[in-house]
Amino acid sequence: MASVSITTARIPEDAETTPLSLCDREPEVPADQLVAEMVPPPRFDGVRFSTYVPDPGQPSQAEAVRVLGGFAEQLGGTSDGGSGGGMKRWFRRTPKTAAPSGPRGVYLDGGYGVGKTHLLASLWHATPAPPERKAFGTFVELTNLVGALGFQQTVRTLSGHRLLCIDEFELDDPGDTVLVSSLLSRLVEEGVALAATSNTLPGKLGEGRFAAADFLREIQGLSAHFRPLRIDGEDYRHRGLPEAPAPRTDDEVTRAAYSRPHASLDDFPNLLDHLYRIHPSRYGALVDGVEAVCLTGVEPVPDQSTALRLVVLADRLYDREVPVLASGASFDRLFSEEMLNGGYRKKYFRAISRLTALARDAKSL
Repeated sequence: MASVSITTARIPEDAETTPLSLCDREPEVPADQLVAEMVPPPRFDGVRFSTYVPDPGQPSQAEAVRVLGGFAEQLGGTSDGGSGGGMKRWFRRTPKTAAPSGPRGVYLDGGYGVGKTHLLASLWHATPAPPERKAFGTFVELTNLVGALGFQQTVRTLSGHRLLCIDEFELDDPGDTVLVSSLLSRLVEEGVALAATSNTLPGKLGEGRFAAADFLREIQGLSAHFRPLRIDGEDYRHRGLPEAPAPRTDDEVTRAAYSRPHASLDDFPNLLDHLYRIHPSRYGALVDGVEAVCLTGVEPVPDQSTALRLVVLADRLYDREVPVLASGASFDRLFSEEMLNGGYRKKYFRAISRLTALARDAKSL
């Protein structure tokens, strides 16, 4: 098992605490816990449509709030005790023997940092149903749920839901394409409404990552479930803010880790190796209880598979509002030019954006 690397930094003589190490953690998440945790993450627990601040120069943002508010209202009433005056035809439960007509969900498409996750979580909160009747999770968490429960049990578990929200919808391999296409088709047949966010239009999923043309039928089937809703704008995380703070020295990072309770301290290359041994769906559990992440020796990631795992970790840290203090290379140098120009470029830019925001949060350390 890997351990904290402090070969280039001294342990402070006045150390107040001993930091945690992410490399010493190998969390296991029971299947029933996976289902129970399908709610908006802590950062988005208190968001609502009213707390979303549209950019006046981007009319599509205010339009998205309007459309999603109507979406939530249309989900408001059912014959099983829900509030409201009855579902609109778009969301009326369809008999299993009949094919649903038209899309049964909305798909929020736009660049990173325009507030898509904020709006998706707001929709979850605004939908008048008890928490156990609506689910919120990332794409990778959804595919892992199928792996943990099995396909048929996942259908049975989610089919009683009024709404399924899928954040960071991406298709990175053909197997996921077929799996998710089949799952969402079954859930639509059961009357579940869908909402998703992505940086890629539903008809373009998988493009640039695998031979999407060979799976065109499945991709088109996924697209048919959604009404695309484009959201334009700049990254709100950096709108009007100064440039990202410069990396710290190893000594500064180590001192901060030893002075703050519930902080972690890891050597960056060791952490990347450790992430390889843990399924990305468990990265949230990996950082549970950690109040600050301190990293020494940050350097560009060596390959694309490692880079994609780091993207997921960055997302989970951002969800949980965990500040990141680091030494070594700046976060805008994590990914090579080839990566930033490839099929996963939007994921990498999102990770840079989120890690930069967390680095600003770490200034207080």
